[in-house]
Order: sequence, then structure tokens, then C-alpha cells
Amino acid sequence: MLRVEGLQKSYPTPQGRIPVLRGVDFTLAAGASLALTGESGSGKSTLLHLVGALDDADSGEIVLDGVALTRLSEHARAAVRREKIGVVFQQFNLIPSLTVGENLGFQARLAGRYDPAWQEELTARLGLATLAARYPEELSGGQQQRVAIGRALAVRPRLLLADEPTGNLDEATGDAVMALALDLVAATGCAFLMATHSERLAGRLQRRVRLEAGLLATQ
Repeated sequence: MLRVEGLQKSYPTPQGRIPVLRGVDFTLAAGASLALTGESGSGKSTLLHLVGALDDADSGEIVLDGVALTRLSEHARAAVRREKIGVVFQQFNLIPSLTVGENLGFQARLAGRYDPAWQEELTARLGLATLAARYPEELSGGQQQRVAIGRALAVRPRLLLADEPTGNLDEATGDAVMALALDLVAATGCAFLMATHSERLAGRLQRRVRLEAGLLATQ
């Protein structure tokens, strides 16, 4: 479902370009989960941004659900982001002026894929049914992250990306949120790629790889 080949990315500095990814290769099947580990600054977020069509690679290929993202215009990539990719960040990035229910349905409505029955099921499974009329500032960190996960999955994406999704949560809350995320990923059949510092959380996914010196090493 996802194929990445020879992916390279560098960034300009006054001292010259600094390579971050030096030729990354991996595949991920529909319904499969993969944990991406590595030290801070190793390029985990860069890789997720490229796979999520949020940034341009220097070279290499990313094929998502049969579509070569690296060959698309920005307009076409934006359409793929809306319709096929869900992203969960460490910072919850909820819209403060929208209620929980409105935040949950936001991306799905943008993509023209809003499904009231699926939103109701997500709301219930995430334990948010009694909170739907509240605003983000009225929620705990764990509740906000559950909303962020629900928002990403409301569009029924083909690929769910998560960048340190429990980094702002305590261990018990993070474990509970991760269990919910994995349950919903299984229910939707989407592929799941998560960047994390936590070897404990990485161990809950089906596979794990480590990013070192711009390359992936299987663990």
C-alpha cells in the first residue's frame, strides 16, 4: 500500500547542504503497522512529512495506494492528503473555536467524506460521546489526543501517520491512547506509520525500524 524507494532529503545551511535522509527504502501493507525509532534529529519527522505529502524530497519515490506522490503537483498532493492520509502530531493541533464534535469531523468534511454513522462510532469508541459539545481548552491532554486521532481517522484514510503521538502524555494515558489508536487502525484496515522515542510503544506495533545516519535499519 505504501512503497518508499531511494528517498533522499537535505536542508541548506550557511555551511552547505546537510543530508538528513540518504536513501530510505521500505514498504508497508494495508492493515500493517510500523514503528520508526531513532535519536532526536535523526530525521523521523522529516520522513513522516515526506510520506505525508507535506514536503518535497530531493530524490526517490513515494507510492501511496498506487499513486506516485513524488510526481504530483502541489495541488494534486493536497487532494491526496485530504482524502487518503490522516496525521496525528505530538501537538494536538485542534481548532480552539470548534467543539469536539466539529473538530472530529473537520478533515472529513474538507475531503467530502463525512460519514455521520462513522463519526458517531468513532466518538463512542474514543469515549468522547459526553464531551462532543465541549471545546478543546476544556479537555485533558489525553482527551485532546483522542480527538486528534479521531479527526485523522474520520476520513477513513489509507495511511495513518503519527509523530510522537503520546509525547505530551503521561505513561498510563499514553498507553490508553495507543491502545485505542491500534484498535481503530485495525477496524479501518489502514496502514499505520508511527515515529516514537519509546521502545515500549514501538514494541506494540507489528514491525519496527530504526533511522540512523539517514538510513533505516531493521530491529
